[in-house]
Amino acid sequence: MVELAHTHYEPAGAGPHPTIVALHGWGASAFDLMGLAPYLAGGRFQMLCPQGAISVPLGGAIGYGWFPLTSGGQVADGGTVARAADTVREFLDRASERYSIDPRKLVLIGFSQGGVLAYRIALSDPTRFAGLAALSSWLPPALAATLPATEARRQLATLVQHGSHDEVIAVARARQSVETLRGLGVPLTYREYAMGHEINGASLTDLSTWLAEKILSPVILM
Repeated sequence: MVELAHTHYEPAGAGPHPTIVALHGWGASAFDLMGLAPYLAGGRFQMLCPQGAISVPLGGAIGYGWFPLTSGGQVADGGTVARAADTVREFLDRASERYSIDPRKLVLIGFSQGGVLAYRIALSDPTRFAGLAALSSWLPPALAATLPATEARRQLATLVQHGSHDEVIAVARARQSVETLRGLGVPLTYREYAMGHEINGASLTDLSTWLAEKILSPVILM
C-alpha cells in the first residue's frame, strides 16, 4: 500500500512509462500539479503527485504541506525536512512496486516548498533520478551543506525556473541556488520569467521541452 494520498495520471500505451513525481507547494494538495500532466511532452509521462502529511487550514478549506514553516517562510529545521524526505522516499519505493515506472526515466519535480524537498531528495541520491526540476523554489545553504559528496550529481539533468516578480520566494534566492548548484557540478538549465509565484504558459512550455530533450531523448556524448 502506498501510504501518502496521491493522484495518478497514466499515459496511453504499455509501460514501463517515463514518470514524473511532482511535489506540491505549501497549502496545496495532490491535485495541484496533476493538471499539468497532459501538457508535458505531449502527455507521454506518467505522473504521480503525492500529498504532504501536514494539514494547513485555509479559511474554510484544508491544504497540505511537507514540513512546518518558520518565520523565513519556506525552510524548517533540518530534522523535519529529513523526515519529510524519508516519507517521500518510502512513497517512491512503494509506488515502484504498484505502478509501471521506467527507472531510467524517473524525474522529480517540486514547486515552492516541494522544490526544497525535491532538492534534498534528488541531490542526495542522484543515481535514482534522470532529472530534477525546481519551480519557484530555492536550495537553502544549510541544506546544501548537508549533502553527501558524490560525482554522480554530474549526470543529474537539472532545471530551475523562477519568476522575476515572485512575491513569496525572491528571485535572488533562486539565483543563489543556481550558484550553489553550479558548485555541486550538476548539469543545469536556468530560466527566469516575468511572472510571480506560479507556473505560466512560457515556463510550462520550457518545462515540457526540457523533459522531451533531457529525459525522453537525451543526447549521449561519448
